[in-house]
Amino acid sequence: MSFWQEKIKIGTFSFPRFIGGPLDGITDSPFRQLVREFSPSELLYTEMRHVACVANDKGGTKALQFKQLERPLNFQVAANRIEFIEKACEKILAAGVEMIDLNVGCPAPNVIGSGSGSALMADLPRLTQILRLFRKVIPVPFTVKIRAGFKCQNAVEVAKLIQDCGADALAIHPRLQTQKFEGRPDYALVAQVKKAIDIPVIVSGGVINYKTAQLVHEQTGVDGFLIGRGIWGKPWKLEEMRQNALGNPYTIDTKQIFYWAARHLDAMLEFYGPRGLFAFRKHLPFYLKGLPDSSALRQKLVLSDSVDHVRTTFAELAERHGF
Repeated sequence: MSFWQEKIKIGTFSFPRFIGGPLDGITDSPFRQLVREFSPSELLYTEMRHVACVANDKGGTKALQFKQLERPLNFQVAANRIEFIEKACEKILAAGVEMIDLNVGCPAPNVIGSGSGSALMADLPRLTQILRLFRKVIPVPFTVKIRAGFKCQNAVEVAKLIQDCGADALAIHPRLQTQKFEGRPDYALVAQVKKAIDIPVIVSGGVINYKTAQLVHEQTGVDGFLIGRGIWGKPWKLEEMRQNALGNPYTIDTKQIFYWAARHLDAMLEFYGPRGLFAFRKHLPFYLKGLPDSSALRQKLVLSDSVDHVRTTFAELAERHGF
């Protein structure tokens, strides 16, 4: 069996090597439900939520609302201190997930401003305290996502610390916080991290298809691939990559794209109610991408307040561009 047919082992679980990553406001419950139509057994990450948000949630934030069909799930949280960790983990586990992930890689100003996300890579005593408490209160696998570093590279040191604190796997986005999502990912650093620790290493950033996954694996020897931005507007992406890894072609035609766009809209309306249409607008450019009149269509649909109008437009586009 080839590397691509084997599975990545995290704690007591095994999953296909392509994993659905977290994107705030994008990989929500409705989107994960669509991914499950194509990929029934792949591990999916939730959107990141601060432990205080989860601990104090009364149902209004939808932080803990998802369907069991979305599992296996890795619930991602952020933390800047030990308060709220135990209560948050208790509520997450009660909701039903396979594992919990601590985000130590988010570069967003509002996140690092609070001392969460990648800011923790510059505060190792605090990170150690947080990691140890997570490991103490979580009976399921515990994973951590990091960057190359905060202002300077220290991913190897942090990876060793994370392993020593009992994490079951590590995901790394090999850019500094200051780089955000710009510049070439430092895969040589990923290779160093892989050599330095024994727990599974998952790479995040720059992998958008099977070909790039192959190249990154050759350079790093990583165990898995967290597909975040590459899955946006493409709920079939994990299945596409799986099929390509098996040597099979995989295509989604325009008619199918708009069928899934309509399904996505329906799932958003079911989950968010009347504001589902507004929430769906950020996905529109990805479904319209590649059409000759995509710019005009995007402007027209983004300004529309009618669900029926959007659905009708999707049906017309499917018919016009179908085979």
